[in-house]
Amino acid sequence: MTRKIIIDCDPGQDDAVALFLAMSSPDELEILGITTVAGNVPLALTQRNARMMCDIAGHQDMAVFAGCEKPMVRDAITAENIHGNTGIDGVDVFEPQTPLQEQHAVDFLIETLMAAADASITLVPTGPLTNIGTAMQKEPAIVGRVKEIVIMGGAMREGGNRSPSAEFNILVDPHAARIVYSCGRPIVAMGLDVTHQVLSTRDRVDRIRKLDNPVADATAGMLSFFHRYDTKKYGSEGAPLHDPCTIAWLLEPSLFETRECNLSVETESELTMGHTAVDFWHVTDRPHNVNWTYAVDADGFYALLNSRLSRF
Repeated sequence: MTRKIIIDCDPGQDDAVALFLAMSSPDELEILGITTVAGNVPLALTQRNARMMCDIAGHQDMAVFAGCEKPMVRDAITAENIHGNTGIDGVDVFEPQTPLQEQHAVDFLIETLMAAADASITLVPTGPLTNIGTAMQKEPAIVGRVKEIVIMGGAMREGGNRSPSAEFNILVDPHAARIVYSCGRPIVAMGLDVTHQVLSTRDRVDRIRKLDNPVADATAGMLSFFHRYDTKKYGSEGAPLHDPCTIAWLLEPSLFETRECNLSVETESELTMGHTAVDFWHVTDRPHNVNWTYAVDADGFYALLNSRLSRF
């Protein structure tokens, strides 16, 4: 059965690969729309980058929407130091043919969910949660239409990647994250604990490049740039490939190990702003609100990625 999804993203090289992986799998995933948010780079670039990926993948008919330009409460934070000034350094930038829809992403989310049956649409946010948090705040009735939310965001044992305590997506808009993680719908959380296990080593990038199609070439180019920062930072063999873990879970959940637990988001302390307190060992009586992902078959993940990218 095909799963109806909306991808909410801030491309970003890893968001771009997540889009490719989703677009490679029409039998399993029906993409109702791609909503973009300010995050890795400002909104003007994230919406353009998403449309570029649609062009490269030959999906100029994909509906792409621009959303929120800044977080719900705090000032904007971006990550050009990691993703480059374009957000997708590693590929040549061009003006995409895929059109930008006139409707605001938040309004698209509300309209689409309100028109849907209960528990029928999966949300896949791979950037800050501003669009989804804003939509839930503006029209609470959409929550019941959500089947589940598969999020890239948060960290437990890995601490943080933008602050000592917080993962970037949650740090950018912790208030939106608190709304989403508290919404009561099933949530699968892909945090740094698992994404740091899927490293884009040179060997793996070379295997993608050998697929020799436009999508594989773009993926290899972006990952070759992307790994420069993280390999130096972590002393690892390649950069973590964060966002495609969400799509991989939808396609092949057996690759991952999860545990039901409580996740709470810090929104008060400047020292630990955006921290995700994951009650992995159930030491509190707070209700379970996430399936926290903590392990992955990395070789299986890259085998899936290569198999799907070879379809283009």
